[in-house]
Parts: sequence; structure tokens; C-alpha cells
Amino acid sequence: MEASDGDEEEFGFSRNYFLAKELGGSGKKSTCKLSDINLVDEQELRAAASRIIPKHEKEMASLLNKYKSLYPKWLFELRCGFGLLMYGFGSKKVLLEDFASTALTDFSVVVINGYLQSINLKHAAITIAELLWDQLKNKRRTPIKTQQPFSSQSMEDILAFLDGPLAKENNCFVCVVVHNIDGPGLRDSEAQQYLARIACCSQVYMVASIDHVNAPLLWDKKMVHTQFNWCWYHVPTFAPYKVEGLFFPLILANSGSTQNAKSAAIVLQSLTPNAQSVFRVLAEYQLGHPDEEGLPTNSLYTKCRERFLVSSQVTLNSHLTEFKDHELVKTRRNADGQDCFYIPLTSEALEKLLQEIG
Repeated sequence: MEASDGDEEEFGFSRNYFLAKELGGSGKKSTCKLSDINLVDEQELRAAASRIIPKHEKEMASLLNKYKSLYPKWLFELRCGFGLLMYGFGSKKVLLEDFASTALTDFSVVVINGYLQSINLKHAAITIAELLWDQLKNKRRTPIKTQQPFSSQSMEDILAFLDGPLAKENNCFVCVVVHNIDGPGLRDSEAQQYLARIACCSQVYMVASIDHVNAPLLWDKKMVHTQFNWCWYHVPTFAPYKVEGLFFPLILANSGSTQNAKSAAIVLQSLTPNAQSVFRVLAEYQLGHPDEEGLPTNSLYTKCRERFLVSSQVTLNSHLTEFKDHELVKTRRNADGQDCFYIPLTSEALEKLLQEIG
């Protein structure tokens, strides 16, 4: 009887699995719309969040004190040429700044806030080079009369100076603390390459934190083991991301066009690549012709046909119907009486949306 019951249970599981597969692949059109997402005012939501009573403060303080015992080890590893990478749940901003203010007092420290939406990495590199140059002038017995070797302020000149012989001979160092090296302003390949090149300079120490689960995908093998040369430390603090969260719109908040763009990106990412490409054609035309009412169907069809996105008017109409069902596009008439399609977003929000689905 036991074997029979087991077989019946296994059969029931298999049947449910294939039934779920069949229903999932039925091609049923999604009925989700942007208007179906109930959002509240962002100020109201932030006010409600600020009234949440913090919990487990003693335990979090105990964790930080525990990590403080690792400061001498971390400093030793920095001096040995390793970079420090902190990961784990919770904001690590307080931890890194406490480490910098207590254990790195012998060095000049530059802080880069990667959680900001946009960062001028070149300006940060210039600041690092200027601090190193100031150290060099103070340590040299004879005054340096020459001007800064990175006066052209090109990244190549700055990097050449940071790894040059002058600083090595005079034992000068700068420590770079990067909060959220995986932040939105640093996620592109160019920024990560420059950070890796800065980190591998012999006179630069780097301490950084990550929070995104896919952050290691930003780096290749050479960057991890040769340039950054990370020592990984799991340091969960369970501290709220108060400062980091100020620069991001809340998911459940209605913050106007920014939130609408994010909601639209969620919907678009569920569509086919071809549908996304058709949407991009319309978006690019709207950005290039902001004063027009929109793009007529025949003009949109011609543009999509030239890019081999659609093979017939029927295919284009199916995409447009889907866009309208999801409230991604709307129609209005131009001066010639033609129905034109347009995206109900501001130019700024539309540019952000194209970056999201890029």
C-alpha cells in the first residue's frame, strides 16, 4: 500500500507539472496595464517609512564592534597590495567611513558615492592625483618648481602619474573608499575599467562595498585578481539604506514621469525583442520631433520595414494593439487629420526608459 500511495503521489506531481507547463505556454495575452498599479504619493510614503521604529539596534551595534576588531587585518592587507570588498545585507556606509576615520589616518582619503545617479569619475581621479601631488610636495625636502604632471587633466596622464616613480620614491599613498561600486553611476564598462586601473596603481589603496547580487558580473578575471585584487569580506550590518535610498524613487510611490518610466520598462521587458525595437523606433522619432503630434501608422510602418522589424502591416498592428492594451502608447490626430501614435512620457523620462530597455 505504501508503494502504491507513493506512486500515486508521484503521478499527481508529474500531472500537475505538465498541466502548469501547458497553461503557462498557452500564449494568453497579459492583461496588465500601467493604470492597474496602485501608487501613493512619494512624500507620503517616505513620511510613513520615517515613522517606522528601528529594531535590533543593540545587535547591529554589536556587529559593528565585532568588525572593528578586523581593522588591523584590513589595514595590513591594504599595505600588501590587496583591495577590500565588503558585501552582505545592510548599508555598509557607516562601517567604511568608521574604518577610514580610525584606521586610515596616515593616508589621504577620497570618498566616491557610487549610489548617486551620476558620478564624474574623471573629477574623482583628478582629486586623487592632486592629493598625491600635495603629499609629494610636503615630503620633498627641496621644493618642486615644476607644474603638475597631469596638468592636461586627461585620464591617461592622471593614471600615469598615480602609478609613476615620483610617488613611489617618496612613499606617498591615497586611499579610495567607494560606497556601492556597483551603483547606477558606475555600472557601465568604461567606469569599471577606469576604477580597476586606478585600483591597480601602486600608490592607491581601494576599499569598496557592493549590494547588488549580480555585482561580480561587472568584472572579468583580470580585473578581479590582478587589478582590483579583491579580498572579499562578508560583513552584513542589517542597517537600513537611509542615505543610499534617498536618491532612488520608491517602488510603491507615484513620483510622476520617473515612476511611469520605470513602470513602462517593467512592461516592455515582458514583451518580445521585436516589440521593444518597434517601441524604440517610435520613441526615437518622438525625441527627435518633440513638437509634432506623433508618428502616423504608415510612416511608422515604413521605418520599421526599413529596419526589418516587421514584414507586414498586420504584424505592426499587432504590436501597436499590444502597446495600447498596456497603455504604453496613445493616439491623437495631427493637423492633416491622420491618427498619430505617441508615448505619453516627457522627453527626459523617455530617454531614461530607452536606457532601461537598452
